[in-house]
Amino acid sequence: MNLVKSTGTFGFYTIISRLLGYLRDILIAIFLGTSFLADAFFVAFRIPNTFRRLFAEGTFNAAFVPSYTSELVKGKKKSNIFANKIFNLLFLALLLLVLIAEIFMPVVVNLIAPGFVEDSEKIKIAVDLTRITFPFLMFVSLSSFFAGILNSHNKFAAASAAPIILNIIMILILFLGKYFGDELVYYLSFGVSIAGLIQFIFLYKFVGKFFTLKVSFKFNIDNKIKIFFKKLLPSIFSSGVTQINILVGTIIASFQTSAVSYLYYADRIYQINLALAGIAIGVVVLPQLSKHIYFKKKDKVLKIQNKALELSMFLSLPALVALFIGSEEIISALFGYGSFSNEAVLNSAKALYYFGLGLPAFAFIKVFSTFFFANNDTKTPFYISLISVIINILISLYYFKSMGFIIIPIATSISSWFNSIVLFIYLKNRNLFKFNSIFIKSFFKIVLASISMGIFFKYLIVLFQNQLLYDYNFKSFYLILSVLLAFCFYLIVSFFIKAFNYKDLQLRY
Repeated sequence: MNLVKSTGTFGFYTIISRLLGYLRDILIAIFLGTSFLADAFFVAFRIPNTFRRLFAEGTFNAAFVPSYTSELVKGKKKSNIFANKIFNLLFLALLLLVLIAEIFMPVVVNLIAPGFVEDSEKIKIAVDLTRITFPFLMFVSLSSFFAGILNSHNKFAAASAAPIILNIIMILILFLGKYFGDELVYYLSFGVSIAGLIQFIFLYKFVGKFFTLKVSFKFNIDNKIKIFFKKLLPSIFSSGVTQINILVGTIIASFQTSAVSYLYYADRIYQINLALAGIAIGVVVLPQLSKHIYFKKKDKVLKIQNKALELSMFLSLPALVALFIGSEEIISALFGYGSFSNEAVLNSAKALYYFGLGLPAFAFIKVFSTFFFANNDTKTPFYISLISVIINILISLYYFKSMGFIIIPIATSISSWFNSIVLFIYLKNRNLFKFNSIFIKSFFKIVLASISMGIFFKYLIVLFQNQLLYDYNFKSFYLILSVLLAFCFYLIVSFFIKAFNYKDLQLRY
């Protein structure tokens, strides 16, 4: 496997999905802005979308891939039996979860948006919309099972392309938005569940080469299955801790008008980079790490770990610098149209600024957690993540009354840095990871290249300051131009100071 190329493949389709997601969100911003309908829809969309991220973006893989890989090396027949047992148990558990949630949806919505309770109309709409979107949870989780099998065979394209389906369907609905009026949020919600079903069918077509599905409810739960499900919940929690923190933030933010929307739009921006710097790398390295650890090839394990962390830093540090410098211009240019007011821009930009400060930590959590998962250890990152979430909740609740919604991204970033640092300390103390000389040299070069890019990006923002004003109609063009020029500048500087070894494009791990 070529780490850089495989990450590039996964990242390419993920970026396409995120760009389409941006187009979807700018249309939502135009039609809904930060209105009460927007808040209600974002709460309804937050639950299935959080589970999509928890299952689809590597967290299901964390428990499944190491177990499946150990069966795969014994032969296709044994891996097929193991995978079918997992699928059937997963299907039944998800079906029961969806049915129970549909029945008790008012309770569910009250739990995730307690601030809506006093507004009867808002809570009713949120309940109705969440009932419509909730089946997406089952479809996307089962799709992640198929993705885990494909990833175990080092096939990343189909799995990373599948989320594009959701964005295409929602964009098509939004283009017809003017005909739907206030009913638009209901059409969008139906679109979410329909997209989940299509995504499931799409991946089923690709996985047939490696796996034969046999639906059966005659369960023979052996020790391997028990071990897998014991690992599943901790792996979902620890690898998806950033998404859990954001969900917690949504719950708290529901007590402030429009705060849910501010956080949603900010979240959409930094998630684009996180998709590459953390999620793509974690998903790609897990199968190979698991295989090399199984065969006790320590040199290859160390090489992959250092290169994965180096690549993560190469992608996340310049993004941190860019968000630190231009968060307001970025939000304004991407969402500042139609119903999205100047006040919404300023508030969303504040949230983005503080989320941005935690961006490298979000990525490191994904990468460091993968190192544990490859060693079949999901408990350690689980306990660390649990403490991280508690820290996030305590900070958010204590300061929310005095600081408002802005404490939520601050608390998320603080708790994430705590999480990533403690993960690193445990890896180091257990001799599961150590820096090699190549990484240490690259680190300082990446920092220098990122700072240089930041200076150049700041110059471009000043140069185009009149074209980036809120009232300028074509501000998005000048932002995209500035980002592309800054990114090219970063690559050029990196090439000359050798911040990243481009020969890695040819290396196999």
